[in-house]
Amino acid sequence: MDCVFCDIISGKIPSNLVYREEGIVAFWDVHPRAPVHILIVPQKHIPSLKDVSEEDLPTLARMFKVANEIAKVQGIYNDGYRVVINCGRNGGQIVPHLHLHLLGGRPLSAEIG
Repeated sequence: MDCVFCDIISGKIPSNLVYREEGIVAFWDVHPRAPVHILIVPQKHIPSLKDVSEEDLPTLARMFKVANEIAKVQGIYNDGYRVVINCGRNGGQIVPHLHLHLLGGRPLSAEIG
């Protein structure tokens, strides 16, 4: 399997790491869309949201909790932020490894798309 996020998680590819705990890693997006643009990724390779199994649900819930924790550290918690999961090519998913985008640090449009 050739997955850039798996290579980042394993340390083969360097990243600007923000957070690491058992099962979850977070790092800055290399193509940020906002002043804060951090990716929160499960260490287990899950291709997309549609591939989440019942056993993955605790990890998915923890990813959202980590998003809140990182938002506090980054100073965007009180003013607001966006959490996005893209699913599949038509959904805008570029890397086939489940991940949350945490975006903030400026007003974000309510427009979708």
